[in-house]
Amino acid sequence: MQQWIKEVGRGKRGAKDLTYEEALKAAACITEGEATDAQIAAFFMAERIKMETPDELLAFIHEFRNHTGHLTRNTRKILDCAGPYNGRNSFAATIPVSILLSQQGLPVFLHADESLPPKHGTSLKTILEHLKVPVAQNLKEIESSLDRTAIGFGWTEKLCPPLGSLRDIRKEIGVRTIMNTVEKLLDISSAAYIILGVFHRTAVNKIIPSLQRLNYEKAFIVQGAEGSEDLPVHRSSFIYEVTREKSESIIINPEDYGIKHAKEINKERLTPAEQTTIIESVLAGERSEKLIPYRNQVVLNAGLRFYILGHTQSVAKGTALAEQLLNDRKGLEQLQSWQQQANAAYSPRS
Repeated sequence: MQQWIKEVGRGKRGAKDLTYEEALKAAACITEGEATDAQIAAFFMAERIKMETPDELLAFIHEFRNHTGHLTRNTRKILDCAGPYNGRNSFAATIPVSILLSQQGLPVFLHADESLPPKHGTSLKTILEHLKVPVAQNLKEIESSLDRTAIGFGWTEKLCPPLGSLRDIRKEIGVRTIMNTVEKLLDISSAAYIILGVFHRTAVNKIIPSLQRLNYEKAFIVQGAEGSEDLPVHRSSFIYEVTREKSESIIINPEDYGIKHAKEINKERLTPAEQTTIIESVLAGERSEKLIPYRNQVVLNAGLRFYILGHTQSVAKGTALAEQLLNDRKGLEQLQSWQQQANAAYSPRS
């Protein structure tokens, strides 16, 4: 490991980018337990200062994928929703949005771990536990959930032990590392599509070349709230559609669909209990003044995802469908179905 630290840690002018093959060897030192905690921390910090290249990122993704459990590929066209693993402070719209998609028979996969620095927000895992959705412990349970309700959740560290072994190191250094991107792209579900959140446009140029060399039919990069895959409703945002051959971007303006809201709910800090109450209320079709910005965010993101998955002919028709599903309480019915399926089908907990 020392040779790779020396290459990337020579300082601002002397630092050298690793080739794909070199980065793969560095990643293998970590996954196979050859690198010490001090060496791993030094490598991560040197990479953060130098900034990882697409080849380095791709090598780490491939190496950690090799140590991850994956569902067997089949005819399901799963959408992988890849949000930030350091948690959410604002509304996690991706959960009710995914429930609406699954109600329409569109398979969706969510994944997360317990929250990490630098944000220490609320993880999707914690929110689902508060929603009384038991968390799958293995691939068989995820498969069962997708088969029965077209929605699944993966506790990533359970399925990628080398990732879990890095938790204490990442907590101690307390800053973002290359692993903040790697963990979102481990592809537990063997998905055909992925929707990935980023904070800034500057991250896009680094991620696109890596996505084009992974095994997705289509990837979508979203400038979402808190770097998530959830578009906000107080401003316009971009979304990139990436295939192996090209990438194209469009601007999504919530005002075009009559659901723009001035309140910047992405600046809130919601507790898990508050997240749960809002999700259940929105899925139940409630329309109080307090709930409107959250409902609008669910409608916009569900409408967009209906469209990009080819379920509706336009974003506008997708938002109209989302509105109808919420009005008819179909989202709450689907949540209840997921809760019941998980409680009945998952292995008994000790």
